[in-house]
Amino acid sequence: MRGSTRVTSAAEAHARILGAVAREIALLTNPSAGKGAGARTAAIALPRLREAGFHVRELEGGDGPEALALARKAVADGVESLVVVGGDGMVHMAVQALAGTEVNLGIIPAGTGNDVARYLDIPRKNPEAAADVVVGSHVRTIDLAKAGASYFVTVLAAGFDSKVNERANRMRWPKGQMRYNLATLAELRVFEPLHYTLEMDGELRRLDAMLVAVGNGPSFGGGLRITHGAEIDDGMLDVVIIKPMSKVELVKTYPKLYSGRHVTHPQYEHHRVKTVTVAAPDVVAYADGERLGALPLTVEVVPMALRVLAPR
Repeated sequence: MRGSTRVTSAAEAHARILGAVAREIALLTNPSAGKGAGARTAAIALPRLREAGFHVRELEGGDGPEALALARKAVADGVESLVVVGGDGMVHMAVQALAGTEVNLGIIPAGTGNDVARYLDIPRKNPEAAADVVVGSHVRTIDLAKAGASYFVTVLAAGFDSKVNERANRMRWPKGQMRYNLATLAELRVFEPLHYTLEMDGELRRLDAMLVAVGNGPSFGGGLRITHGAEIDDGMLDVVIIKPMSKVELVKTYPKLYSGRHVTHPQYEHHRVKTVTVAAPDVVAYADGERLGALPLTVEVVPMALRVLAPR
């Protein structure tokens, strides 16, 4: 009989190494992430994980509280990794359950921003390749930021950007990105610089600014590098202040956020700190795209608080 040649996938090779010992992970999906991409992405990633020899506990959160309860139960049960299928909002939810534990975070991107996946070089458009990162089981430990009782991975926004979020969340039409575009235009018409009180590592400052951002990482909102240069494992927070500028100048500067070129603007100010308290009247803070609550908030860095699965 003529022999046949079969290519062995990385996942199958990993399964042979594991032998008969099945390692349990939880796969938590936000089915509505990315306009329904969550469910489709999970269906692609799941076989890859199972053929690698993992015992996969399938979980699906209908809303934030339900997803968080499922995540906390999986962590309490001692799964090896909690793998989320979704965007930065799902990562934010998972981090509330994972911070300070020995359970790893895996990410199968299926959101619109996916900034945390961008930080970690996890493939954002290829669910099988992202699943292979989970299979590879390479652990990297990163910092978290903590604002009040909530942890976050990316950036806390408190100013013009957060006011746009608040306005967009009150709108019922249209859906998707267009709602945020319209909210931006509407807020721009009425926005005036805000009066901030900042305490950075014990130093008190009062100033007017368009926004204040506190970054654990360099970007938010799908690659807007507002805290350009921030690193997720340096034990520091990056505080960026955009001081008052005209509305025309603000519109001109906005595209530079994608490349980090805004750092040369004369109204840009950057500080590296361990802790910062941000206060301003009538401002609600957002982090990882999620609503945290009204200022004032104290943000502190929590070094090496999260184990993540990342490419080597």
